[in-house]
Amino acid sequence: MNATTPTKIAQTLPLFNSLFHPSRGVENIGFLNLWARRRRGFSAVSVKKMAWSLEKGEGNVETKVVSVSPATEDYAEEAIESIKAGKVIAVPTDTLYGFACNACSAEAVNRIYEIKGRKHTSPLAICVGDVHDIQRYAVTDHLPHGLLDCLLPGPVTVVLRRGESSILEKSLNPGLESIGVRVPDYNFIRAIARGSRSALALTSANLSGQPSSINIKDFENLWEHCAYVYDGGVLPAGRAGSTVVDLTKLGKYKILRPGSAKEETVAILERHSLLEDGTGD
Repeated sequence: MNATTPTKIAQTLPLFNSLFHPSRGVENIGFLNLWARRRRGFSAVSVKKMAWSLEKGEGNVETKVVSVSPATEDYAEEAIESIKAGKVIAVPTDTLYGFACNACSAEAVNRIYEIKGRKHTSPLAICVGDVHDIQRYAVTDHLPHGLLDCLLPGPVTVVLRRGESSILEKSLNPGLESIGVRVPDYNFIRAIARGSRSALALTSANLSGQPSSINIKDFENLWEHCAYVYDGGVLPAGRAGSTVVDLTKLGKYKILRPGSAKEETVAILERHSLLEDGTGD
């Protein structure tokens, strides 16, 4: 194994290279810089309350107020309280916009499935605030030291065994012994996860089978189902989503979805002496 700590994935990607400045550090990649660069283009979207009309039977019109706010730290507390109350919110990440809720609330999780029109046999990933939180929800002691810190935060979903010590509700992805875990390189959603003191169930903000969203306008038809919609502008990573890698086997890895950071992910895995799992198990 190379004694030199591998570069974090976020530091190798175009988004990082365009935003990172040595004097400011990695933490500025998230909503602070993105919002600062885009706030002039928000116009109506930056207004906290937006109203839209919903046609009802016999031509009646019902006005529903939808809360759309910038994805900045000023609005993190209301998002946290919404998560604690079992609501679903829409948030930007370092890849796509997503629907998020308390992963330990069966009612909230079911609501996400309803909004997306998604079958319950399709599992949801979770999002946590920091890498060290992962061990509360999944088995990590078989992984090479420092591996997760090199992969995350970043555009990667690591699939791990839940294990008997996981504090996740059994109702989340029932029948599955593994769980996909994200630590996005985006300060706003990480602040929400930290503040809620729970894992967030996280999935892309779109109808099942439809294109993923890189702008809140992409899923405007679903706003009414969310307690809050948080706007981070147009996300620059494209629609490929996170790279999904199975790390459930000792010394092995398997790429389940190439996503937006496959090459960087594989490079880090192999620097930590993991071998590609070529079996069909």
